[in-house]
Amino acid sequence: MLIFGHTGLTLGAAVLLNSALSRRCHHVAEQSSEGEYSPDSLVIAEAQDGASVSMESRLIALGRRIDIRLLLIASILPDIVDKPLGVYIFRETFSSGRIFCHTLLLLVLITIAGIWLYRSRGKLWLLVISFGFLTHLIFDRMWGCRNALWPAFGLAFEREDLTDWEVSRFSDLVSRPDVYVPEIIGGIVLLWFFWVLLRNRSFWAFIKSGRVS
Repeated sequence: MLIFGHTGLTLGAAVLLNSALSRRCHHVAEQSSEGEYSPDSLVIAEAQDGASVSMESRLIALGRRIDIRLLLIASILPDIVDKPLGVYIFRETFSSGRIFCHTLLLLVLITIAGIWLYRSRGKLWLLVISFGFLTHLIFDRMWGCRNALWPAFGLAFEREDLTDWEVSRFSDLVSRPDVYVPEIIGGIVLLWFFWVLLRNRSFWAFIKSGRVS
């Protein structure tokens, strides 16, 4: 999967996950004696009696909880790190664009550190990076690649044929549905996202703070 697929689908997944978590928090608070709601759960719960909540409201709620800029960067961070290292800089050594940042080991370490940071200081940014790494590995279908389990099979990574690597990526984009369909869907999500920013006149606010409004 390429950039639009990773960023767009990760953003969509984060919006839906945050909506589900916020709805759960709302129901828990509704049943508690205090009846206190978090700001994002109030946004998600703005429609009463089962009425549908707009996706824009869900997006705004996500932007109130996390820095969406960090989420988008995290969704492609494994490629930002691994592809220059494995395909260009250390091509003879690794011969693969899926090395350290495409491993479950690194994902687990980041997640553990993120949980500790959240529990000790209430900071979510490292868990946001963890979520971006997780979706990246899922969308890259790393369950079919031995590199995901490194170093279980030894310190060497599984090598790829990198002959005409750039040409092969373009060829996959225009000929393989499992490549271009996620790119189209992710692109649609990103177009919707930027349309919301422009409609709410919050483009520069997003650039500065990562918030939608």
